[in-house]
Amino acid sequence: MLLLLAALVLLRPWEELGRDEEPVSAWAYVTRAVDGDTIEVRLDGAAEDVRYIGVDTPETVKPDTPVQCFGPQASSFNHRLIEGKRVRLVFGVERRDVYGRLLAYVYLDGRFVNAELVRRGLARTLTIPPNDRFAGRLKRLEMAAARAGRGLWGAC
Repeated sequence: MLLLLAALVLLRPWEELGRDEEPVSAWAYVTRAVDGDTIEVRLDGAAEDVRYIGVDTPETVKPDTPVQCFGPQASSFNHRLIEGKRVRLVFGVERRDVYGRLLAYVYLDGRFVNAELVRRGLARTLTIPPNDRFAGRLKRLEMAAARAGRGLWGAC
């Protein structure tokens, strides 16, 4: 079962959907991980904030909000994993949120970062249509993490 979940995390998004065409995407350099689910990137020479689609990590930097249980661990993992790396951003149907951040599925060396956060128990799912392409996959990973008591599921 774990091998199957690991394989799902590594699939490219268009393979799961059975599509021949690739979704709109771009390569970017991660200049900073803001927290567990937001990064700053250099994209086409411009600085952009990127919010991961489909996941929500506990807060660590939100104004007027206390640091939440397991937030520091999620943020630390994200920093270690992608800061200073080149990533592929696969954009959602809606490209930006109300704060002007780009919305994307993030891939590092073929690894689906959004799914990895959920699989490790560092994030909960957050489905906001129409950016719901992987809602089912992320929910299955969340349920498996919760059953196993991984990450925030065992600590919070």
